[in-house]
Amino acid sequence: MFDWKAIDTVLLDMDGTLLDLHFDNHFWLEFVPLRYAEANALPLAQAREELLNRYRDIQGTLEWYCVDHWTRELGLDIALLKEEVDHLISVHPHVTEFLDLLAKAGKRRVLVTNAHQKSLQLKMRKTRLGDRLDRVVCAHDLGSPKEEQTFWVQLQRLEAFDPEKTLFVDDSLAVLRSARRYGIANLLAILLPDTQQALRQVSEFPAVPGFSTLLPALHDAL
Repeated sequence: MFDWKAIDTVLLDMDGTLLDLHFDNHFWLEFVPLRYAEANALPLAQAREELLNRYRDIQGTLEWYCVDHWTRELGLDIALLKEEVDHLISVHPHVTEFLDLLAKAGKRRVLVTNAHQKSLQLKMRKTRLGDRLDRVVCAHDLGSPKEEQTFWVQLQRLEAFDPEKTLFVDDSLAVLRSARRYGIANLLAILLPDTQQALRQVSEFPAVPGFSTLLPALHDAL
């Protein structure tokens, strides 16, 4: 799918790419509505509908990904609630093998995530993936989400990557489009971000269900 010899840097999304998106989907679509309903004496269906509308209003913005924003808006300690269900945080199959092979092949491994710092810290602590990454970049530290071009400008100032020699892997089509606009040559979509849902159909970008598909060619490149 890619000429690994022509790739120097691999930029990797976290939620839905390296990690199973089931945790986030369950948290925001099931667990938070339940706790919001309890805190406000609302029927669960009404609480869920209200929250879904509020999510949609700011989807794709930095606030949408911000733990502190939702803590203020909902009157719930979002960071603490995440810890209550952190047993659902899991690494996708073959991710650690893939990251280890990238290191052996001399590729730079950079995590680029829209996740808030508090979520990022929790997930790195639970998964210990930080040991297999050369750098972790949080969009909140750069002031823009990956959906915006300013994110990539700021990222390149930090990393000085060559867009022509970079592979970017993400499950979000909106984010992949943003990376394409910036000029990143090698883009890959994940078809199964949430293992509890059906395989997606994506024709706009090269796409794989998971990282096992990439391992044979990466082995060959070694």
